[in-house]
Order: sequence, then structure tokens, then C-alpha cells
Amino acid sequence: MSIETEALLQEAKESIEAAQNYRSELQQRLHGLSQARKQVRGSSSQTREALRRHFTDLQTVLTRLLSERLAALLQEVDAIEQESVSPLDDCEVAIRCGIGEKEDKLGSFTKKALQIQLDSVASHPPVQIEELVERPGSVLVRWCKYEDAYIGKETEFLVLHLDPHTDHLFRVCARGEGRTEWSPWSVPQTGYTTLAPHEWRPGSEGYILSSRRNIAMRTAGPMDKRDSVGVCVDCQSGVESLQRDKAVCISTNGAVFVNGKEMTNQLPAISIGSTVTFDMEVVNLFPISNNNLNDGGNFKLRVTIGSGNREVVFDWLLDQGVDSLFFGSSFAHPGWKVLVF
Repeated sequence: MSIETEALLQEAKESIEAAQNYRSELQQRLHGLSQARKQVRGSSSQTREALRRHFTDLQTVLTRLLSERLAALLQEVDAIEQESVSPLDDCEVAIRCGIGEKEDKLGSFTKKALQIQLDSVASHPPVQIEELVERPGSVLVRWCKYEDAYIGKETEFLVLHLDPHTDHLFRVCARGEGRTEWSPWSVPQTGYTTLAPHEWRPGSEGYILSSRRNIAMRTAGPMDKRDSVGVCVDCQSGVESLQRDKAVCISTNGAVFVNGKEMTNQLPAISIGSTVTFDMEVVNLFPISNNNLNDGGNFKLRVTIGSGNREVVFDWLLDQGVDSLFFGSSFAHPGWKVLVF
């Protein structure tokens, strides 16, 4: 063999060995890729399983909590329903019992005998409370008038001596003229007053106040023409009488004074058990600016004073606005006791 031939054989052998080595290396890399693919797929499967298991647990817990909350809310609704329906059921039972009793009595008599024994069946509904108005230390109860079931003007009554912010139940019934039976009671209504009762100012010399400060009794003889009760703008000590400026009053002989001047109208004299009422209504404010009572101007109040079965109405003109008034009384001699409400 020649030298060139041997060189070519040697080069061919080296090329074959290099190719075999490269093939072996590629096969190893393919094996590595296969292993990596198996690891990724295995890890993904484990992750999917873990996520499914975790969210399944969460769904179970949330479902249980929501079910418990729903059950609690339904129980609360059932309790409120039962509490609200129970009084209605009691009323229904009471009404049905009353109907049953009346039916038993109606079945025992003829219609004519029924009218003689029990009068006629009421043709009007029960009296209903129309309005509850808070007043100082009291609640004014006003009820409706249904056709001729109640004839007269007394459709309201002032309930006195009530503590503020205390609930009271009110109900009314009525009896027609010439009848002996009363109508059924109205549906009870809850009312209360947030206004504190009127009080006499303590420290007035010559007067003793009751424990609730609503009665003032003169401690130091006979009537005096200066004796009077009324309403004033300011509270002054040492003033001999309410028959002065910035005050309206009625004297014990029934004379009415406005800003110290006696009116021509006369009311009945005040005696033991007399009731005197003062009603004030703002008529006009002028020319006060910006709704400020302290800016000056004229301030007019329409005053109604009632005593016995008579009333006087007049306009009381003040030189400036006021936001509050005071009850007042002045007596020269003892023996007077005044209750304000």
C-alpha cells in the first residue's frame, strides 16, 4: 500500500469514530430530555391533584359555613315572625271568643227581646286614637269622632304627671248619648314626651314649691289688686306685680293686663279650683333681618287667655324677638297655690 492510501484509511477511521461518538452523545441527550419530560409531567400531575384537593376542601368548608349562616338567619326570621304573629293570634282568639259569646246570647233571644235586654248591635267601629302630642311633662291624647257614635266636643284629654322619655300605652272608648254600653277599646298606641314639665324657678322669696316644683304656694292674708298670674319675657326678682311692661297677666278679679295696661275685656274672677290657660302664637316678625331675633324690630304674638268658660284674644307687640317665655305669679298675701302644666 502506498502512503496516500494509508492516510486516507486512517482519516476514514477517525471520521467513523467521531460520528459514533457524536451519535452516542446525541442519544444521551435524548435520554436526558425524556427524563426531564417525565419529571415535568409528573410534577404537573401532582400539582393538579394538590390544587383539586385543596379547592375541594375549601368548597366543603365554605358550603358548610354558608349553610350554617343560612340556617341561623332563617331561625332569626322564624323567631321574629313568631314574635310578631303571636299578639295577632291572641287578638284573633280574643275576638273570636267575644264573637262566640255574642252569638250564644243572640241565639237565646228573639230580635225584639234582644233589643230590650242588650240594646242594638253597634253600627260604628271602635273609637280610634288620632294623635298623640307631647307636651311638657304630659301627652295630649286626641281621638277621632265617627259619625254620631260620640256627640260632644270632648275628643281630647291631657294626661298629666308623666316623666319624660318614658313609654306609656294609651287606648280610648266611647259611649253614645242615651246608651249604657261602651264601645270596644281602640288599638293601644304607645306615646311619650321628650319635653320636661314646666317648673317654678326656685329661690322665689315668699313662696314654697312642691317636690316636683310644679306647685307654688304663697307663704306670707286677703286678695290684693296686684295679685296676678301670667307670662312674661324676662325673669326679674323683686318685682311687685306682673302688671308691668313685657308681661301679660290676669289678676285674681279677672282683669287682663297687657304690658301693664288693663284691657276693657274682663274674665271671670280666679277662685279655688280655677283653671287659666295661656296660648301663644307667633303672628309676625318685622323687620328683623336674617331671622336673627336679636337684631331688633317688632315681634307680635297672638295671645289667648282662657278662664272659666270665657276667653280673650289679643295681639301682644314686643320691641324685640324672644325665643322663650316665663310663667309668673305675684301674690301679696298667703293662701294661694298655683299648679302649672
